[in-house]
Amino acid sequence: MKIKRNIIYIMLMIIIIFLGIVVRKKSAYFPRIVNLYLGDILWALLIFLGFSFLMEKKGLKIVIFLSLLFCYGIEISQLYHAEWIDAVRSTTLGGLVLGLGYGFLFSDLVSYTVGILFGALCTILLKRS
Repeated sequence: MKIKRNIIYIMLMIIIIFLGIVVRKKSAYFPRIVNLYLGDILWALLIFLGFSFLMEKKGLKIVIFLSLLFCYGIEISQLYHAEWIDAVRSTTLGGLVLGLGYGFLFSDLVSYTVGILFGALCTILLKRS
């Protein structure tokens, strides 16, 4: 069952990455609210899935806490600006990991919370079925 579970997590993460790229690259086709928040929600959901995948034996509360801590930490790190970190943020990989924004936004924290809680809710519902 562990292999099946891991395959599901990997497939979900690939789907989330694909959706995130579509939302970013095809932003002209989506309403403004989608462009503002869906990418951050999907990113946080991806982080949640990653922690769930890596920490399968930990409880859901621990995974939620670590996911929020990671996402919030990345957002708070955007308060720090030095030439080297801004250079890392300007790369594709650095932008995806460290957040594509260059400034702290409270709305991003809300989006991260929504994405992680959505993942937790789906996890709870799947375990019940």
